[in-house]
Amino acid sequence: MDPLTLGALVALVTVAVLFSGVSVATGLLIVSAGFLLIFDGMRSLELLPEMFFGKLNSFALLSIPMFIIMGAAISSTRAGADLYEALERWLTRVPGGLVMSNLGACALFSAMSGSSPATCAAIGKMGIPEMRKRGYPDEVAAGSIAAGGTLGILIPPSVTMIVYGIATETSIGRLFLAGVIPGLLLVGLFMAWSVWSTWRKHALYAIATRRYDLRQKLEILPRVLPFLLIILGVLYALYGGIATPSETAAVGALLCLIMAVIIYRMWAPRALWLVLSSATRESVMILFIIGAAGVFSYMLSSLFITQSIAMWISDLDVNRWVVMGAINVFLLVAGFFLPPVAVIVMAAPILLPIILAADFDPYWFAVILTINMEIGLISPPVGLNLYVINSIAPEIKLKTILMGSLPYVGCMILAILILCLFPGLATWLPEAVMGPIR
Repeated sequence: MDPLTLGALVALVTVAVLFSGVSVATGLLIVSAGFLLIFDGMRSLELLPEMFFGKLNSFALLSIPMFIIMGAAISSTRAGADLYEALERWLTRVPGGLVMSNLGACALFSAMSGSSPATCAAIGKMGIPEMRKRGYPDEVAAGSIAAGGTLGILIPPSVTMIVYGIATETSIGRLFLAGVIPGLLLVGLFMAWSVWSTWRKHALYAIATRRYDLRQKLEILPRVLPFLLIILGVLYALYGGIATPSETAAVGALLCLIMAVIIYRMWAPRALWLVLSSATRESVMILFIIGAAGVFSYMLSSLFITQSIAMWISDLDVNRWVVMGAINVFLLVAGFFLPPVAVIVMAAPILLPIILAADFDPYWFAVILTINMEIGLISPPVGLNLYVINSIAPEIKLKTILMGSLPYVGCMILAILILCLFPGLATWLPEAVMGPIR
């Protein structure tokens, strides 16, 4: 069978298997083993365990459970509520200040936790009731936090960026730096929309504000600043050449656990056990997907599907931006149905040769891919963040949450267009800090 036709068949079977309800990792292993058995014979199956464990034989993978422990330690405390309250006290007099507080808290908390659902849950539990109490409409209250939670997979340290780096064998440090300015750009676009929307509707909604004196603004900072200093310390250690990503992640995880114990008195062994057990479950899930994706990539390469697709794309006489547009549509649709980690480990190894052949920067593309995945987090039918918000505020209908998040989808699409016009927004900082790619 022609490799391109075989590739189309693999895509259809993979979608059908994943939609059957099996886990992503199990589905990838079933598809890989099936096609290798049919088209390459029984002997090819002998290499599958080696491919699976070989993909996991990477020192960089240690950073994934460490960053997850770091986020779990923060998520298990009142750090999100305190962060929200601190920003709310400082921004309360700004038009749309409470929405800006929520978005700012989401950005900072996502940088600390690296998890979009955790960010939605932590900030939403405080922010949504407070905004509704002050007269903000439900779609603004729920939609802004659902969208703000997506920042967790872009702003460093980001677990999805680590997964992309391992899947494509690119520098994790450069990927983190590439996400900084686009992350701030998205935060700025979200806040700009929030301020403009609130100002435009201010006459329609009786939005109340509170007054805080300087003492009230300062008294909450000691509970928030230590965690922010840990994040800055981790990034400094990483880019100052002091330690590797895995080492800095381990130190960051330990410091976050210590801060959680000292500041929030998380003394009980059961509380620490819950942090470690939840982090272990999430880490194993991600590592299982990475190992299965390694087998899936081996199958595609062994059957010459990856090489044929890359060659076919490079032989097309079309503008490279047409190719990029098609890739964005593919990523957007994939993000509607699959979690970001699954899309990255499945698609990135296939798309990277095409990206390089079209003379696009792989680190710039990582940011574009991640923003597409962010859109998927607040878009049906999966839309994980929508369901997280609905679970913590069940009185707000899912349709209302979706309608409130749609303007932020527009902000993300605008961010992609801006990055296409000005790719230096993603590539300048990595080159300034770590030098040009060799």
